This record gives sequence, structure tokens and C-alpha cells, in this order.
Amino acid sequence: MAEKLPPLTLSSLDKKRRKVSFNNRYGWFFISFCLILLALFMLYPIISSLIMSTFSSRGMISRYVGLGNYKRLLHDTVFLQALKNTLLFFIIQMPIMLFLALMIATLLNNKAIKFRGVFRTGIFLPAVTSLVTYATLFKMMFSLEGFVNRFLMTTHLISDPIPWLVDPFWARITVMIALTWRWTGYNMVFYLSGLQNIPDELYEAAKIDGANALQQLGRITVPLLKPIILFTAVTSTIGTLQLFDEPTSFASGGVTAATIGPGNSLLTMSVYIYNLCFKYMPNFGYAATVAYVIVILVAILAFVQFKLAGDRR
Repeated sequence: MAEKLPPLTLSSLDKKRRKVSFNNRYGWFFISFCLILLALFMLYPIISSLIMSTFSSRGMISRYVGLGNYKRLLHDTVFLQALKNTLLFFIIQMPIMLFLALMIATLLNNKAIKFRGVFRTGIFLPAVTSLVTYATLFKMMFSLEGFVNRFLMTTHLISDPIPWLVDPFWARITVMIALTWRWTGYNMVFYLSGLQNIPDELYEAAKIDGANALQQLGRITVPLLKPIILFTAVTSTIGTLQLFDEPTSFASGGVTAATIGPGNSLLTMSVYIYNLCFKYMPNFGYAATVAYVIVILVAILAFVQFKLAGDRR
């Protein structure tokens, strides 16, 4: 016979409540160290920078301007140029990169392809390549007498060398090519991990029903990879809006140059924040204002991406 449990009384319920409360106190004690560190290194800088954005400074002298810094943005031609360049990279380069990552992941997920591991490693390697190394290599390849121009002229695709790094349009194209080369493999790894969790039976059933490869991609692969596609889109949005390394590396003279790229064609908002803090006369309040523009843009674009993906959370 099963042993009978003693009836619950008010005293036993009180003991259970005290035990739970005691355990909760221990839990709060152990996570309190993490909470203190988060508040010190995350919450405090966020609040401090928000307050700082209401001040304008010239060197060590600061004065309260309220929303004056935000109004100043509307008439700041350098900021508007940086915003335009950043959005161009976001609108053009990021979709191309994610599309290529998905196509390559789908191709390398095919079990009929030999040496898939070698190809996966080779495509991912640019993501862990030193920035200085690959930036120097790209500047050599895309110079007027570099490998790219010589190859295009040898194959008679062009008659005159393309000014990749000295023309505003081509300078942006060069940075977009470099970004795509570097980060396509990184996003490909996420898509590969998702593709390997999709049952092969779904594709076999689709083939029996007469679906071609494009229909399988649109009806099976993309819907089942939607959470991962959303994740890569949001992280790529954050990375693109904070773009700093490539523009400064490809610009002649780096961040110390008079302009970032020909005609400031490579100036991004993150580079402009750096200039406001360390290159021009320091104005940390205005730099904080530009930083919050990035925060607002990231929040808006992430919200739009969640809505377009149909996420209801």
C-alpha cells in the first residue's frame, strides 16, 4: 500500500513559505554581484551618456543645451553625410551579404558535394582574419595598378583602370566588397546550423510532389530558417550602423586623414563620433547625441524586421 502523506496544516505551509523565501534570499545574494556589475558598467554609462547628450562642450567647458544637440543634427552637413553613407551600406551591402550567405549555406549543406568541410572553413576564414592584414591586401589589390584592374583590363572587360579608392562611388563599392568578403562566411555558419536541423524527409516529399530547388528554398528552407534569418538580420544591422573599422582602414591616412575616403564618402556615424571626441575639439555631449541616433535607428530597424518576420513577441 502507498504510504499516506501527512495532511497539510497552516504550520507546514508557513514552513514551506519560509523555506522558499530563504532560498530566494540566497538566490538574490548570488546574482547581486552580477547585477551590481551590470548596473556599474551598462546601466550607469547609458544614463550618463543620455544626460551628457543634453550638454555641449568646448574642450573642458560644458553648458546645458537641452535638446539643442538634437536640433543641431538637422543642420549638420557632416552628420547628414555620415548618415547617408551608413544607410547606403545598410541598404545595399547587408541584403547582398545575407543572401549570399544563405545561398552558400544551402549549397554546402548538400551531401553530394565532396570536401564540404574544406569549403566551409575557407569561406569562414575571412571572419577571423586580421583587419590590418586584409585591409592592406585589399588596398593593394584595388589600387590603380593592382591585381583587380590588371585582371579586368587583361580580360578586356574595361579599357581604363577603375579608380577604386580615389572616386567616391568606387570607394564605397570597394568597402562593400570587403565587408561582404569578410562577413558572408560568418553568417553562413548560422544558416548551416539551422539547415542541418531541417529533416531531409521534407525535401524528399517536396521532390516527389514535383517542387524544384527554388520552390523548396521558398517553401521549406526560408520559412524554417526564419528565426535564424531574423537573428542575422538584426546583428548585421547593429554591426553596419556601427561600422568603423573598414572605412578608417581603407581611407588614406586612417582616422587622422582630413577626410574619410574621397569627399568623406566613407565617413560613417561611428567614425564621426570618434572625430567629435578625439579629432576635432572634443565635444562629448554632441558625440553622445550622435551615438543615440544610432541607438534609435537600431531600435526602429529591429522593430521593423521583427514585424516583417511576423514575430508576435
